Amino acid sequence: MPATNSENIYASIITIGDELLIGQTIDTNSAYIAQQLNLLGILVKHRVAVADNASDIVEALRYESSLSNLIIITGGLGPTSDDITKPTLCKYFNSNLISNKKVLDHITIFFEKRNRKMIDSNIAQANVPHNCEVLFNTYGTAPGMLFMHDQKMYISLPGVPLEMKTILEQYGFSKIKAYFQTNSVQHLSMSTAGKGESFIAVLLQDFEKELPQNIKLAYLPKLGALTLRLTGTNTNEVEMQKYFNKLHHAVQHYCYALADESLAETILKIFTKNNITLSLAESCTGGAIADALTNISGSSNYFSGSITSYTNFFKTNILEVDTQILQEHTAVSEATAIAMAKQILAKSKTTFALAITGFLETQDTHEPHCWLAVCNANTHKTIKLPLPYARIKNKELATNLALNFLRVFVLDECKNLA
Repeated sequence: MPATNSENIYASIITIGDELLIGQTIDTNSAYIAQQLNLLGILVKHRVAVADNASDIVEALRYESSLSNLIIITGGLGPTSDDITKPTLCKYFNSNLISNKKVLDHITIFFEKRNRKMIDSNIAQANVPHNCEVLFNTYGTAPGMLFMHDQKMYISLPGVPLEMKTILEQYGFSKIKAYFQTNSVQHLSMSTAGKGESFIAVLLQDFEKELPQNIKLAYLPKLGALTLRLTGTNTNEVEMQKYFNKLHHAVQHYCYALADESLAETILKIFTKNNITLSLAESCTGGAIADALTNISGSSNYFSGSITSYTNFFKTNILEVDTQILQEHTAVSEATAIAMAKQILAKSKTTFALAITGFLETQDTHEPHCWLAVCNANTHKTIKLPLPYARIKNKELATNLALNFLRVFVLDECKNLA
């Protein structure tokens, strides 16, 4: 019998591939799977990476099955000679390979659409162990496979993240939930910005003391933002909502969404709701703010465009910032940020404009920092913010700081105009 809701259900995640062990490929699969299992109330006992070696895979399977009720495997299912997961699973589960017609038909169409000729190794991907349940792969040629053995569930998946996620979301998670009677788990999240994790933690000290044993608060930090998640086990919606409301009351000045939502998603909602438009002038972020905004579907409804005025030449000749401002105040200054914002506003004729200029790394005597300026036709606002990390992290941080600064300014201006 599977574990019931009176017992903890444990999972192990095995990732297969030499490229993982040498650091050539970063393992994002384990993180995704662990996060999703946590949402199902399943505890991840182990995460392990092994080489493309049959004995190592078998050793991992034997050990992890002694610890866990659920074992999820990713990788090693491709058409090349070093992809040995499938034959190894056949030996482990005392199985024989048989051709699956549905998978073979899919592979045939997959290659026909791409005007590519199938070779034997491609055809062989339709061969699956006879005692597995095939989990169909919409986006690739290697199917997922589910095995039941000694009342434990094993799921083997391709290592390509899109294919792995799709198979789990279309088939895997529903089968896991159907077999394991997990504890009733509820999650409620909200997103904050403007203050760091340590500040928010101090703010929530009394709130955390009030929480009952079956409700936990998790801090999920990002650069320039923080998600707060309440997780309730065997609780009801009324109780969860009561504590979620208390949590929101405690951080309402810094909360920008009552969900796990990016700042770019929130900006989209604000601008489309108020039928307003935006343009950008970026220097130090090099287009990262525009990239964040346009990663969200629907951004063309409000985002008009951006000028990446990275050099002084572009600032003066393309954006047409007054040369005297740069000479008197330098490129990284409040005056330059204001001039950039006002120039892009005038050129684009949008409702609002945002500009950023700064140092992502130490420059002579200047520590990394950025100047932000936002404006509309009536007013403008600026802020200077430190950037305490290395270059790439500082770029990401500056992007989120800029989006939050824009969010606050626009909301205030929309209230004023109401």
